Amino acid sequence: MEMFQSGDKTPTRDPHGFFSPVGRVLGRLVGRRAKWVVVVLAVLVSAAAFAFAGEPKAVSTTAASLPDSAEAAQVIALREQLPSSGVAPAIVVYKAASGPVDVKAVEASRDSGVAAVTQWAPDAGGAPGGTGAGGAPAGAIPPQLSDDKGTAIVIVPLKADLPDGENSDAVAALRTAVREGLPQGLTATVTGGPAFGADIGAVFEGADIRLLGATAAVVAVLLLITYRSPWLWLVPLTVVGTGDQVASKALTILSRISDVRADGAVTGITSVLVFGAGTNYALLLIARYREELRRTEDRHDAMRAALGSAAPAILASGGTVTLALLSLGLADDPFAQSLGYAGALGIVVALLYALLVLPAAMVLFGRRLFWPFVPRVGTLDPSHAGVWRRLGDAVTRRPVVVAVSSVAVLVVLALGGLTLSVGQSPNEQFLKKPEAVVGQEQLAAAFPAGTSEPATIIAKASAAAAVTDAAKGVEGVQDVRKAGGDDRLVELSAVLDASPGTTKAFDQVRALRTAVHAVPGADALVGGSDAEALDAKTTADRDRVVLFPLILGIVVVVLLLLLRSVVAALVLVATVVATYVASMGASWFAFQHLLDYPPLAVSTPLLAFLFLVALGVDYNIFLTTRAREEAAGGSHARESIVTALAVTGGVITSAGILLAAVFAVLGVLPLVQLAQIGVIVGFGVLLDTLVVRSVLVPALVSLLGERFWWPSHPAEQRPARA
Repeated sequence: MEMFQSGDKTPTRDPHGFFSPVGRVLGRLVGRRAKWVVVVLAVLVSAAAFAFAGEPKAVSTTAASLPDSAEAAQVIALREQLPSSGVAPAIVVYKAASGPVDVKAVEASRDSGVAAVTQWAPDAGGAPGGTGAGGAPAGAIPPQLSDDKGTAIVIVPLKADLPDGENSDAVAALRTAVREGLPQGLTATVTGGPAFGADIGAVFEGADIRLLGATAAVVAVLLLITYRSPWLWLVPLTVVGTGDQVASKALTILSRISDVRADGAVTGITSVLVFGAGTNYALLLIARYREELRRTEDRHDAMRAALGSAAPAILASGGTVTLALLSLGLADDPFAQSLGYAGALGIVVALLYALLVLPAAMVLFGRRLFWPFVPRVGTLDPSHAGVWRRLGDAVTRRPVVVAVSSVAVLVVLALGGLTLSVGQSPNEQFLKKPEAVVGQEQLAAAFPAGTSEPATIIAKASAAAAVTDAAKGVEGVQDVRKAGGDDRLVELSAVLDASPGTTKAFDQVRALRTAVHAVPGADALVGGSDAEALDAKTTADRDRVVLFPLILGIVVVVLLLLLRSVVAALVLVATVVATYVASMGASWFAFQHLLDYPPLAVSTPLLAFLFLVALGVDYNIFLTTRAREEAAGGSHARESIVTALAVTGGVITSAGILLAAVFAVLGVLPLVQLAQIGVIVGFGVLLDTLVVRSVLVPALVSLLGERFWWPSHPAEQRPARA
């Protein structure tokens, strides 16, 4: 395929290397008849996805971030083999405003609560009106008072294997029942594992609708501002929005035939990826289509030319993100694995709709779709002489000063991350404090902090006494009791004095494991919430070590295939890594001093790295592929990067602002981790768009000159003139 560069009618070979044939193939699908076939097939496929996807497979949040090999996960598996495995304790915390609690009122409230959850209790097979010792309902456990008698706790056992919906119903019924008839000054708060599960479920109730509505609204407003047309924005929004819903339905099917989880966090992030990436691809393609309409009378030919130039860059961009997401399949963290496969599926769907459906839909309406700014043949492209051209000229006139200043800005921002802390406790995962967290805090203030979530020890029954003695000898262990077992295994419950999820709690779990592992022939293992958090942190540390270099390697390989330049690939990867470090530093400073956020969740650094590196390199791909086209037409490296910035600056900036805004929408889901990811990625994308891609990269290209394209200069592929 031959192409003509702006201002140069000399034919050049397509400079997109490995990805060049894609544009030529796609161009055949926008013919006068073919476009109708594509649109009709897209409608049929989308309708089929909506009709036959069904419901996603139910998922459990238990040990959601643990591989099967983790010690805490092994404890969960062993507990399921024990007679007591069917019990999940809900904890009711009673607190008096002053003085001691009214024990009789607590017992009456307890009895009401136990009766209210009979159908969800482990012994629900008995008559609802059955009684236990002392005339109390079956399942009632005597209240435990704090040292000052101002707080009491009651354990209400629930089934451990309740589906999320039934667990939420049980907790809601318990909360309502225990509060009825309480005397003035006495409060009842429900916490414990079932309560945390119910509160997490409440976070995502209706979340898909809120997230979709907020995302679509943000995209619609920004597209309207970008195009300043009353209807042009509707086409990409409709195509991308349909693609998002098809991706959601495809994820539903994937969750039913595989181990991929389709929980609220996974589906939410996947939707953001599809909307953000899909709209970016649409912006780039439409900008190139409008440019070609100023050169070509026939809209079909204009779209073919636009696809020939834009499709390789879009495919390289989408391929980078897809491969990077698929690399999460090598993670030990099941959540990261699921997000990787789900996100990759979403990006593939976004690519298909952007490169197949959008071009056909755009060609259907012709030039009038751009009204009132209709591109006419022969009119000057205003981007060639606008603000981005002036910026490119200014940057390349003093590249040393600009490069040094840009690097200095990135270094200053990165310094904010010197005190970066990773690891959230269960109490810190919500933006708005739910009842389960309030109860946990009341419990920690009156009892040993680990009372609600004790460590669990599983050992051989024959070594029960020795393991108990070893556990009691560990500093910080308040109490060790038998919690269940059979003739093979014993389950022990160890209460720690450290607050859950803290460094002190992790140290106590490590010490406890060391002590019980040393008991000969016991085969003892330590689990529980703190052990799970510790193992999740260890898993995340391992995943970062393995996946950071792998993701960078994927990006480098794609850039080499696209640009055929070692220097360009290494320079661009270095800039996106610098963007990640700077964004992490600036975001952590904001979390600590402005937003009062807790430490990062253990998987956040990896996910932020993947999104910023894989998505951030997109804009450099869009910029440098256009620069390579200009260089193939005979332009010097400096002139080619200035022209590329002048032509792509507006659309790439619009794409960056839109992507940042879409990630910020994650804040509608009141989980701290999603809000943190939204801030880190959103700020990083803006930093990459406005500083790195617009200023630093052009300065570096100007400094390196023709060496930027080493070893395969684009001009070397320029055919000799006839």
